[in-house]
Amino acid sequence: MLLAKFMSDHFTLITKDPKSAARRGRLQTLHGVIETPIFMPVGTQGTVKGLTPSQISEIGSQIILGNTYHLNLRPGPKLIEEAGGLHSFMGWDGPILTDSGGFQAFSLAKLSKLTEDGVSFQSHLDGSKVFLGPKEVMEIQRALGSDIAMVIDECPPWPCEKDACVTAIERTTRWAKTCKQIATDNGFLEKGHHVFAIAQGSSFEDLRRRSAEELSELDFPGYAIGGVSVGEPEPEMLKQVGATAPFLPADKPRYTMGLGTPPQMLKMIALGVDMFDCVLPSRVARNGAFFTEDGMKNILNARFASDLKPLVEQLDNYTNRHFTRAYIRHLVKAKEMLGCTLLTIHNLHFYLDLMSQAREHIEAGDFSTWSQAWIARYEADEADS
Repeated sequence: MLLAKFMSDHFTLITKDPKSAARRGRLQTLHGVIETPIFMPVGTQGTVKGLTPSQISEIGSQIILGNTYHLNLRPGPKLIEEAGGLHSFMGWDGPILTDSGGFQAFSLAKLSKLTEDGVSFQSHLDGSKVFLGPKEVMEIQRALGSDIAMVIDECPPWPCEKDACVTAIERTTRWAKTCKQIATDNGFLEKGHHVFAIAQGSSFEDLRRRSAEELSELDFPGYAIGGVSVGEPEPEMLKQVGATAPFLPADKPRYTMGLGTPPQMLKMIALGVDMFDCVLPSRVARNGAFFTEDGMKNILNARFASDLKPLVEQLDNYTNRHFTRAYIRHLVKAKEMLGCTLLTIHNLHFYLDLMSQAREHIEAGDFSTWSQAWIARYEADEADS
């Protein structure tokens, strides 16, 4: 099903799966083209933990994510701007998306205070006072040189009262409008950078739709679905995404923030989501876990002690070409840093390869059948392991 008519000046919706809302798209940024659906490795502090930029590139990463809150605290936007921007500072020449720091108002609630003007933080590093409002987050991301900058938003907790959620989405819309105006006034958008708005609404379907529609009217280059994976069960999370995506513009990219497992990503692609980020594949690698089509496994399991096969035989990356399960298990047990690096390479490549397969199956028109079979195998075998 060709959908080339659904185009903006930077995003092309190429085709759509006939039996789901899955989309195959292409997003143009200042530092390169991104084929969607796509997963973004998380480089919160200007680094994907344990990997060099060349290693990230070799596994097929098209874009990585940084975090405005953390980079603002350390080393600071002034130094990064003097270094030529975040791309130059960290030695990565591909696209970068930066989160605004709005989520930290949720995750660091005990250290923050939210007002109409923005969020006041007590730094988790040294206790110093930090303030992030629309002006601050857009100025920081301008200094970073982000290809995609996120607006600041209010992420309500789960569960929350409806009145509180109404207040949150109204404030989120006001902040989004201010962020876009600032990005327009300082030339950020004119120079080809993108700014994405974030739809909220917690578990209230009518508020999800309201938030999506209000933000759509502001005509942002892209949109995110926020406030998911904040403690709610998976069925509720999928319900929230399904209640939001249909009301976002068809000709703009859609990004669900901060998740998920491989099956969750496939389920959300089927709901019309184009972009994902998550710390899971790199975080679990540091604890000895690795991904396979038969679920997530722990390399410290005794059955891998003398296993001379690669982690996943059919997945071609540096880790699997050169090292065995037994060797990687030895490294992890000995607390050698290389073990975590090799597992991180594999896990991120597993996620990126899954997105590549999804793109191929959307183009072939059989995504729905393929993804359901893939999920069934992964979830059944993981439950048995």
